[in-house]
Amino acid sequence: MKTEQALRKSIRKWLIFFIVLLVLSGITAFPIETELSLLVGITENGPANLHEWVKYVYAAIKETNKNYPFMAYGTDWLAFAHIVIAVAFIGPLKDPVRNIWIIQFGMIACMMVIPLALICGSIRNIPFFWQLIDCSFGVFGLIPLYLCYRNILKLEQLTHIKKK
Repeated sequence: MKTEQALRKSIRKWLIFFIVLLVLSGITAFPIETELSLLVGITENGPANLHEWVKYVYAAIKETNKNYPFMAYGTDWLAFAHIVIAVAFIGPLKDPVRNIWIIQFGMIACMMVIPLALICGSIRNIPFFWQLIDCSFGVFGLIPLYLCYRNILKLEQLTHIKKK
């Protein structure tokens, strides 16, 4: 069985990893046109359907930014939301047992990504392979949160036993 210190270290490591990736995921929504321009070049030698999709999305973003720049405000808010959500996970960094509910919230949010991507992706004519990429954010986000959750339960049991 892990010691209290080892459990806290593991929880901290996974939470910092999750927070950093959540913030990076958010920040990347700001320069979306530039990133898509780069992605067009990167996917040029990849699968044709992926390259065509990225080119199509880039053309739409470029045209929208040129004629309707205010539409990018939506992705600015998306980026901001990622950063704000990441800030919430500072609570479990400080006191994982008391703030386990934030981990539970995050795990639920990760699971909700899957139906959202599949339902809205289908409605918005997003190719299925891209819907799966979007689903992967929920799956890969769930992994570090579940590891934290499991370790927090162990920590709670261990510290509860210590207090007796």
